[in-house]
Formats: sequence, structure tokens, C-alpha cells
Amino acid sequence: MANTGADRARPMLPRDRFRGCLLGGAVGDALGAPVEFMSRSEILDRFGPAGITGFAPAYGGPGRITDDTQMTLFTAEGLLEGWAEGCTEGSACLVRATHRAYLRWLCTQDENPDAFVGEEAPPEGWLLGHRRLHSRRGPGPTCLTALQAAGEPGTPADNDRKGCGGVMRVAPVGLFLWRPTTANSYRLAFALASQLAGLTHGHPTGRLAAGVLAVLVQALLDDLPLDTALTEATGILATFPGHEETLALLEQARMLACSEVPRDTAVAALGQGWLAEEALAIAVYCALVAGSFADGVVLAVNHDGDSDSTGAIAGHLLGARLGAQAIPAEWLQALELGDVIADAADRLAQLAGSVA
Repeated sequence: MANTGADRARPMLPRDRFRGCLLGGAVGDALGAPVEFMSRSEILDRFGPAGITGFAPAYGGPGRITDDTQMTLFTAEGLLEGWAEGCTEGSACLVRATHRAYLRWLCTQDENPDAFVGEEAPPEGWLLGHRRLHSRRGPGPTCLTALQAAGEPGTPADNDRKGCGGVMRVAPVGLFLWRPTTANSYRLAFALASQLAGLTHGHPTGRLAAGVLAVLVQALLDDLPLDTALTEATGILATFPGHEETLALLEQARMLACSEVPRDTAVAALGQGWLAEEALAIAVYCALVAGSFADGVVLAVNHDGDSDSTGAIAGHLLGARLGAQAIPAEWLQALELGDVIADAADRLAQLAGSVA
């Protein structure tokens, strides 16, 4: 398991890791966007033997984000607005506030949520005013249909779906609940992220994989090595009914990271990333073996399947571990909405500092 770059702690301000997490996820998302529906062989044929290693045009230009980053931003907005309204950590109020943020995201997709019918306009969050977010970027059908059918905000989805649309958007939960000077509750992060994923994805795996990601992000901010963070997260995971397939694939990712199996073969063995447990396991494997931020996200997108989601999750993990300083400057400069993403990270970091 390589740790030459990606698992070496560096002194840095918490804000750099908050920015690293959200910007890193967006970079991985944008890197994978052009190849999301391509097979690995098609990627290599188009981009050469190293695969895609830099931004390529997607959705009108290079560096464009997808629905993964859009929904991640609205997760951050919902949590922050819930806190501003007086919601307490772990409360149903936070889930309701974030659900309403997701409904605002749905409005940016040219959809009219039933929950807003009869209102002159959806309640304003700061993101809705960014016209660059008003663009469809391959939104998942489960997220669209579940949010369109939403009744009372905070009500879980009535389906049995376990696509990766729940896990790819919850990294802000780990940031939102992290505190620099007090003991952090990984179980609380797990529960909140699982509830937020459950607003659109009703299958246990769709929810529990999200819980794992939130714990990993929070534990990385606590300066735990990723392998140790994974042990913390899977220990909580194993206490929930329906955990088996998520736990099995994460343990397989850990085993492959310690093996001599070629990296592209290992990624393929973990699936294609369309399902929650697969996307999470691929991202965890890539983060475990990465020698640098760039190395990890490039590995995470050059495979058959859901490249933008696996790239985004790997970017969240590596960015939380290494900070924004580890992300290549040329990627940050070309990243769409980088200013908005950095602002969301700064708001979360400010909250962590103000309540410590």
C-alpha cells in the first residue's frame, strides 16, 4: 500500500483541507466527466496508453463539473442553512433543511418539484443565484424522480435504489460536523450522511455507503491515515443491518491495495462504480494506493463505468488528506465554479472554527 505522498500528513490549516476536499472532489468529477460512459479500452484508444490525464471537453468545455459536484454544493448549503436556522447536530431539522436544498437543486435542472407547487418561488439559498449552476449535467434518474416525488421535506425515498447518487454528494457532512478541538463523533457523521442519502436512495447499501464516506472525511481531518480511518468507518458500518455487501467490497479494496495486483485490474475487480458500494470501494482503493493527488484521481477515472463519480469521491478523500495545496494548479485554474466551491468550503471551515 503506497504512502509516499497520499498518506503523509502535512502541517496545514483546516481551511486548506476543507478546500482540498470540495475542490478535490470537483476536480475528480471534471476529470472523469468526458469519459463517464466510455470503456477503459475506449479511453485508452482516445487518450493514449496513460488514459485521460487532464481536463478534456465535456458539457461545453474542459474542466466542467457534473451533477455530482452540483449536489455536493447543495448538500453544503442545506447543512449550513439548517445550522443558521438553529438546527442541532444530528437533528431531523438538518435533514429537512438539506432536503429543501436538494429541491432547489432540482429547480436548476428545469424541474418543478411538487413540494414547491403553489409557491411563487422556491426559498432562496445562496447557490440558486449562481446562474452557472442552472445546467443539466447528467443528473441521475433516481435523484430526479425521488426529489420530484418528495412530499414533506425530510421524508425518506420510497424506493429500493442503491446507485452512487447518494454517496457521491455527502462529503460536506464530514466537514460540517468536524471540530478542531473536541472529540468528533464518527457515528453522528455516519448517521447524518446515511439519512441524507436516504432522501433519494432507499436501499441500505445506498445509504450506508454514504455514511462510510462521511466518516472517512471526518477522520482524515482528524489526521488519521486512510487505512485507520477505514477501520473506524467499517467498524460503525458493521453495526447496521444490510451492511454486508458494502463491507465486503471495502475489505476487498483494502486487500487489493496491499497486493501486487496491477492497479487497473484491481479497479476492474471492484466493479464499474454505478452502484454505491462500487463507487466508494473504487475511490477508497485509488486513494489508498495513490502516490499523489493527481495519481489517485487519474487512476479513479480510467476505468469502465461511472468515472466522474469515482473520480469525485477519490478527490474528496485525497483532498481532505492532502489539502488544496496538493491539487495541481492548472486543474484548479481551469475548474468550473472553483470560486463557488471554495466559498462553500470556507463557509464550512468558518463554522468549524466558530463553534470549537
